[in-house]
Amino acid sequence: MQQETISVHGRLPRPHGNGPASTPIYQSATFQAESVAEQERLRTGDRFYTRYGNPTQSKAEEMVAALEGADAGLVFGSGMAAITSALLTTLQPGDHLLIQRELYGGTFEFVTKWLPRLHVDVTMFEAARAADCEQLLRPNTRAIYIESPTNPTLQLVDIRAITDCARRHGIRTMMDNTFASPFNQLPHALGVDVVVHSATKYLAGHSDLVCGAVTGRQDFINELHETRTTLGGIMDPLAAWLLIRGIKTLGVRMERHNGSAMAIAEYLSGHPAVRRVNYPFLSQHPQHALAKAQMRGGSGMISFELDADAAGAARFVESLRLFSLAGSLGGVESLATIPAATTHARLSGKERTAMGVSDGLIRLSVGIEAVEDLIADIDQALVNTARLRGIPEVVASRASTPAGERIRHDSAS
Repeated sequence: MQQETISVHGRLPRPHGNGPASTPIYQSATFQAESVAEQERLRTGDRFYTRYGNPTQSKAEEMVAALEGADAGLVFGSGMAAITSALLTTLQPGDHLLIQRELYGGTFEFVTKWLPRLHVDVTMFEAARAADCEQLLRPNTRAIYIESPTNPTLQLVDIRAITDCARRHGIRTMMDNTFASPFNQLPHALGVDVVVHSATKYLAGHSDLVCGAVTGRQDFINELHETRTTLGGIMDPLAAWLLIRGIKTLGVRMERHNGSAMAIAEYLSGHPAVRRVNYPFLSQHPQHALAKAQMRGGSGMISFELDADAAGAARFVESLRLFSLAGSLGGVESLATIPAATTHARLSGKERTAMGVSDGLIRLSVGIEAVEDLIADIDQALVNTARLRGIPEVVASRASTPAGERIRHDSAS
């Protein structure tokens, strides 16, 4: 089945019959058993105690695994719970992790500050230099971890190059697929062993819950289940139901996200007040060919730098009217943030610079509003920012006609 169908039904359509059309919420901490023997059997299923599992969680896990094309999946109480649990299941004291430098701030903090406390060595490589991995491997390398597109600079990693290298050496590969979503990119099909998500973002899609997900082979998911049960990073049943509801509209949402972001990226790339635009599906992006090879669409994430300082970037985001100033992404509403002040604020200036995260970098999460209105909002914010800096308005705006008349939405772009 196609992704649009899987997002509605899961791996297989439900059998016809007098059952609920919507997955029930099993809002229960524990489940009854008829006997001690039955209770012992139930410990390995989803009807024993909700920290171990829950039928509503199981349906969410089935749907995420089906979308990613994996044997199985698990859901967690947050994206970081998913990421850290997957890493802790893989790594032991004395192991070595090879990981790219350009990462989500929370992941970067965990691997640089917490894994060393557990006596796990970490080596970093540049996202665009996948070929460097071979020479950075050690006899004790247990995993290679990647994120593509990267947060927030939208660099790509050559996924197949990484997985081919890892397979030659019997090393597990792990990948954060949050920015692309399984609608736009299928890492397992490219050889990745373990895929992680901040399901808060595109999978849930409505900015109303925090959750994470991991997919992979059944044997790994069994190990991960033990980790989750022990550490307790479980998703509650109501959140699981909200995740299921969000996933059902993933296909239609991602088509709009992809098309609108492409139109906005093209608009920004031709604007005289914009220094650089990061969006892999732009033809001038240095990794455009790789994007077309391993992604179905560019997703709804854009980052860019104005021809201005940090104060100018702050003025821009504060001038937006439709884009809310907020630090998440992937919802139906459009959001804007300055990563140096939010997602990567806990990193040092030197660490941010090494990732390409300048103080003036702006990240947009393009929602599903009319793209004409979003472009008009960006346009007025650029004019307002330039006016404050004393730049003639004719330079700040591309043309005198409204932005919505210059670029129309094309869902196929």
